[in-house]
Amino acid sequence: MNNKRFYLSERDKKIGGVCGGIAEYFDVDPLLVRVLFLVAILEIGVGLFAYIALWLLAPKNPNQY
Repeated sequence: MNNKRFYLSERDKKIGGVCGGIAEYFDVDPLLVRVLFLVAILEIGVGLFAYIALWLLAPKNPNQY
């Protein structure tokens, strides 16, 4: 079974570590995730709410300290 979990990133963090954490989870470039969030914020409007919710609710990675 896959024990992969989503955590906020401490290594690749610009504001809250949400985009860096998503990038680490899906093993993609963090810039791609940041661009997708920016598009979601500008075009759809829900990106900002999703980012803030993830920032507040997602745990920090205990292995990065």
